[in-house]
Amino acid sequence: MATFSSLVLLPMTFLGGTFFSLSQLPEALKIVLCIIPLTHSSQCLRAVSLGQSFPWLSLLALTAFGTAFLVGMYCDGKEGHRLRVKSVLRHGYTTGACAAAAAKAAALALLSQAAVKEVQITLPDEKRVNFVLSHCAFDTREATCSVIKDAGDDPDVTAGAEIYATVRWEDEPGITIEGGKGVGMVTKPGLEVPVGMPAINKVPRMMITQSVEEVMEAPRGLKVIISIPQGEELAKRTLNRRLGIIGGISILGTSGVVIPYSVEAYKVSISQALDIAVAGGCQEVVLTTGRRSEKFAQREFSLAEESFVQMGDFAGYALEECARRGVAKIIIWGMVGKLSKIANGDLYTNVSDSKIDVNFLARMAASCGVPQSVVATSQEAMNAHHFLKTLGEDNVKKVCDGLCLLAAQSCRRHVDGAFAVECVMSDYDGTVLGRAYVER
Repeated sequence: MATFSSLVLLPMTFLGGTFFSLSQLPEALKIVLCIIPLTHSSQCLRAVSLGQSFPWLSLLALTAFGTAFLVGMYCDGKEGHRLRVKSVLRHGYTTGACAAAAAKAAALALLSQAAVKEVQITLPDEKRVNFVLSHCAFDTREATCSVIKDAGDDPDVTAGAEIYATVRWEDEPGITIEGGKGVGMVTKPGLEVPVGMPAINKVPRMMITQSVEEVMEAPRGLKVIISIPQGEELAKRTLNRRLGIIGGISILGTSGVVIPYSVEAYKVSISQALDIAVAGGCQEVVLTTGRRSEKFAQREFSLAEESFVQMGDFAGYALEECARRGVAKIIIWGMVGKLSKIANGDLYTNVSDSKIDVNFLARMAASCGVPQSVVATSQEAMNAHHFLKTLGEDNVKKVCDGLCLLAAQSCRRHVDGAFAVECVMSDYDGTVLGRAYVER
């Protein structure tokens, strides 16, 4: 600090005209000093002190400097609060996006009978992204292409995995999608994919179909087979076996993009998003568990965009930050897995730190008046989504309402009643299954 004062601040004070008129300096130096705010401050101070005519141009320059600074700070907060986090950690692409790119390339190679080196696909948010192919082989009957997954800086077990797609002609029109080597098979109920089907989730299936349709010109049918040679080995480092996915990994992704966050960086992004919301006058904030739940919440609530904040697994931290800023009401939007954890008092919902307690869910069902025979069956559920399916349609709403009430009470208790809390639970498609509200 002493060095800065001696070598920078003191010379600038002298050169800024604090002790003499700038008219005594060479013309070239005058021009340089005109872009330094301290120069204009000194001119104003000197004029007032010595009773000289006031330098209105210097005051105008200081106003311009100040306005530019405030606008820059506002834009940085309004539009760039997440960019500061993202500039440190590089994003990547999901297995679903890689599979879609490989499938499109294979379809293109089959149709054109030419090698494909690079391909572009459309993500669910309509953004176009390019993928470089690692492998491309074809003949007149089928083509196979592969993409090496780049997960960015996310510590994903599938980072670097080579994802293949084989596309072959079929007599029946349309596009069918199958899982090949290294893609797991669903063997237990409760997941987004039915039992007996390859573990390729809904959004990746949509992306694969859409990508192939972009280049499909013939009325003939096509079969797409997704495979990952390392898949079975990689699956040993995941929870797939516990979930009933056998023989490989899952093809996942709801946005096509993997955005990595360290714990501290994610918390910073929550705090900054809340700062923007409060600065914009939002007294009602919607905390969502991810991009998909945020999209569902935005369809339901007509609030300013700044009101929606992705809290991820950090429910407790987000609630504390809302209380610190004096927010009047919080809406929590999530699905049964994370909301059941919150209802059970777990406010950090990451799978590494908290588990689904099926016994807690069964007790909750019993307290809602669900028949004992159904409760007994629900205790055998493999996960929270499977638990809901065991209840039967007549019981789902009252149990989900009950879970939302417990979750809302848990949130309100965590912040000592600092604000009102509403909890909304939806399914994978955004259909509201339950909701509850507790006053401040």
